[in-house]
Amino acid sequence: MNKKFFIVMSVLALFAVAGIFAEGSVNEPATETQVEQQAPQDNAQAFKYIAAGLAVGLACIAGGMAVGKIGAAAMGAMSENAELSGKALPFVGLAEGICLWGFLVALLIIIL
Repeated sequence: MNKKFFIVMSVLALFAVAGIFAEGSVNEPATETQVEQQAPQDNAQAFKYIAAGLAVGLACIAGGMAVGKIGAAAMGAMSENAELSGKALPFVGLAEGICLWGFLVALLIIIL
């Protein structure tokens, strides 16, 4: 599992870096009728969106993994003792809260 995860993350990082460099290498030929000069592109905006996407994506992946493990353990515990259902449910909610924190961090990155 760890090897697959590392390979997938490496490929995603490679595509992200290639996309950033490919954006800068594509230049349209200047025409004589073009009067206005194009403003230089601000890479800070691009990095903000990449950081926001990573914050939400990684938080949701981690939240999904946590809910999966906690949900499986809660179902096993409830199969043995039905009274534990009320005690297991808040832990699933805490794991889902990880996704909300990722969304809030991404929102703050984009706004600020």
